[in-house]
Amino acid sequence: MENSARLNEVYQRKNDCVPEDFQNEVKHFNLFHLKPLEPGKPLVIPYRRRDFYKIMLVMGNSKVLYADKEVEIKKQALSFSNPMIPYQWEHLDRHREGVYCIFSTDFFDQFGQFQQYEVFQSQGTHVFELSDEQVTEVSSVFEKVESEFNSDYKYKYDLIKNLLFELIHFGLKLQPASQIENKLNSASRRIASMFLELLERQFPIDDLHTSLKLRTASDFAGQLNVHVNHLNRALREVTEKTTTALIAERVLQEAMVLLKYSTWNISDIAYALGFSEVTHFNNFFKKHTVKNPTQFRKSALSEK
Repeated sequence: MENSARLNEVYQRKNDCVPEDFQNEVKHFNLFHLKPLEPGKPLVIPYRRRDFYKIMLVMGNSKVLYADKEVEIKKQALSFSNPMIPYQWEHLDRHREGVYCIFSTDFFDQFGQFQQYEVFQSQGTHVFELSDEQVTEVSSVFEKVESEFNSDYKYKYDLIKNLLFELIHFGLKLQPASQIENKLNSASRRIASMFLELLERQFPIDDLHTSLKLRTASDFAGQLNVHVNHLNRALREVTEKTTTALIAERVLQEAMVLLKYSTWNISDIAYALGFSEVTHFNNFFKKHTVKNPTQFRKSALSEK
C-alpha cells in the first residue's frame, strides 16, 4: 500500500538526510527524543504501517487509532509498535515530549525471541498508561540505553538488547492478571502460537493482485499438520475463540484498513481477502459491522 513508512523516511523526516551506511546496515537500531510540537505543525501523525519495531515513552494527552479500536493516553504512556499493526497517533494538545527507539527484526538475531511477547502481537496490549513513579523507572532504562548507544563499548548492543527486554517485561507486568494465562497446556500454546503466526504472516496486504492462501480452518490445519478438531480445541483453550472466529476477526480488521486507507475498489479488496464473489464479501462485512463495505468507506472518509 502507499501508506507505509520506512526507516529511511524516519531519518529524512528527523534529520533531512539518511546516514551514509544506512543501506548496508541490516541489524539496525537508533534512538530519538520527542520534542514539543511546533506551532503550525499537524497534531495527527498519519495512519501508516511501519517496517520497523518501536518502543516509546511519551508524555502528553494523545490518542492512538487502530483499525478496530482506539486508546486514549491521559497523561503519559509506554507504547510498543510493530510492522504488522498499522496505527495513527493523534496528539490532543501541544504538549509532547518523550523518547523512543526503533530497530529492525534482525537487530535481535540470535538474541532471544522478542516477537513472542504479547506487546508485539496483534492480539496483545500495545499502549500502557503510566503513573509518575512508573515514568521515572522507564525513563531510567531509556537513559541507560542512550548512554550505551553513545558509548564506544565494543559490546554495547548486547547491553542495549538486554535493556529493551527490560522495557518489554515492564510492559508485560502492567497487563491485567486476567490476561496472563499460566495453566494452559503447552501443546495447545504451541499450536495456537503457530496458527497465529501463520495467520499474521499473510498481512498486511500490499498488492491487490495477491489473494490470501490460507482462508479456512481446514487450510490452517493442513498447513500445521494437525486435525482441524485438534486445532479448534487448542485455540479454544488458549484464546476462548474458534479457528473460524479468529480468521474472521483478522480478515475483518484488514478489510477495514483497506477500505479506510487504500484507493482499491471493493471488488479488488474482496479478491485480495480471499472472497470469490463480491457478494460474499459484502455479506461477511455487513454481518460483522452492520454496514456494507461501501457504507463503511463513506462513513470513514467523512470522519477524516
